[in-house]
Amino acid sequence: MEKWYLMTTVVLIGLTVRWTVSLNSYSGAGKPPMFGDYEAQRHWQEITFNLPIKQWYFNSSDNNLLYWGLDYPPLTAYHSLLCAHVAKFINPDWIALHTSHGYESPAHKLFMRTTVFIADLLIYIPAVVVYCYCLKDMSTKKKIANILCILLYPGLILIDYGHFQYNSVSLGFALWGVLGVSYDWDLLGSLAFCLAINYKQMELYHSLPFFCFLLGKCFKKGLTGKGFVLLIKLACTVVASFIFCWLPFFTESEQTLQVLRRLFPVDRGLFEDKVANIWCSLSVFLKIKDILPRHIQIIISFCFTFLSLLPACIKLILQPSPKAFRFTLVTCALSFFLFSFHVHEKSILLVSFPVCLVLSEIPFMSTWFLLVSTFSMLPLLLKDELLMPSVVTTMAFFIACATSFSIFEKTSEEELQLKSFSISVRRYLPYFTFLPRIIQHLFLISIIIMVLLTLMTVTLDPPQKLPDLFSVLVCFVSCLKFLFFFIYFNIIIMWDSKNRRNQKKIN
Repeated sequence: MEKWYLMTTVVLIGLTVRWTVSLNSYSGAGKPPMFGDYEAQRHWQEITFNLPIKQWYFNSSDNNLLYWGLDYPPLTAYHSLLCAHVAKFINPDWIALHTSHGYESPAHKLFMRTTVFIADLLIYIPAVVVYCYCLKDMSTKKKIANILCILLYPGLILIDYGHFQYNSVSLGFALWGVLGVSYDWDLLGSLAFCLAINYKQMELYHSLPFFCFLLGKCFKKGLTGKGFVLLIKLACTVVASFIFCWLPFFTESEQTLQVLRRLFPVDRGLFEDKVANIWCSLSVFLKIKDILPRHIQIIISFCFTFLSLLPACIKLILQPSPKAFRFTLVTCALSFFLFSFHVHEKSILLVSFPVCLVLSEIPFMSTWFLLVSTFSMLPLLLKDELLMPSVVTTMAFFIACATSFSIFEKTSEEELQLKSFSISVRRYLPYFTFLPRIIQHLFLISIIIMVLLTLMTVTLDPPQKLPDLFSVLVCFVSCLKFLFFFIYFNIIIMWDSKNRRNQKKIN
């Protein structure tokens, strides 16, 4: 009885924080002519409700694609249509064709915020609760603490409830997918992940780990027997789910091609705004966008992305396990974020999602990463006037992690999962015993830099010749930290089998 009381309390805390943040400003509030992401979501309801399905993704006099044209997969469009029917029932003016552009009112804000809240409550939060409840070798109180920390992750709360998006829907489906394939409900897990991709195409960041993990399972079962049967079942599940979601757009080839063009707009460039990835950071010294043709940029970014994620994916195929799957989700998503073509600053949420899943395994490093991921979006959060919610939610998250997992006591080689790596290095450098201390000092330096940069950005005016100075510094510093984390998580993956063998010998 007590555990259900605690779990309910934790979920209510998560919901209360979300609703409190939603009372603040949102992207583009009162800023014509484009307003912001809030208007984008409202406009998609307007388009999907008033236009036939064949016109949703095409430019026309009723659907100006330059004014927040629909650029997400069909499942997002269907969700917008569902919300539009509810909006029509409450107030038809909210989705009136043309005349509703830039519509803002307290009642409409309440409605839009409620749609995010309900989606979160129905899809993402139950997945988090079930995932944490299924964790092994943990007490009930630790599981409940894990739920609290994941639900308090500030990045997702600030973007969905402050900036205004529905990331919790795609991430919720992805988490149900992780649960499914981790506990051998492979078909249901594949279906859930297909729904995630068909809601937001950025879920492709997680697609290779899913593919490699399931393929590794098939190989393990034997491709001449049960493994082949599983492979056929998985293929049928994926094809059927995509046909179901895309059926209205398969009637004509031009329909399908137009949706794909909208989902993958290569003409938007290598990166968007100030994003903490390699290409944006390099552009400070070398204007890649101006020097190289667009097709060369695409080829280079593809090669870097593919090569950076290849080792972890190969290892996952050869040695499939739920733990390896979780960590490969982190490294692959981070590879896409750092090296792929046309990345948004909000895409870091796709890396933070799997990091939340390993929070109980490496609490110190996971907490550090999640703090950096929120900091990396500082320019966007300040633009949306979300400074105070950012500070409060970040402090709440940090305190929850520090008290729940005693993160400052979890910095030994073993608890950082670097023991086997350190042993390998000590074969050549016997005095290599200072790695935990280095990481502790790097954490402290990192926190100081993030606090100082935040204060400078808020209180100081940048030089006239360098108006983006602080935003660029935030992105550059965050990118360096993400590269560090990329190396760290890959070390865990590549040395994991050695660690298990050593543990077996000890036992």
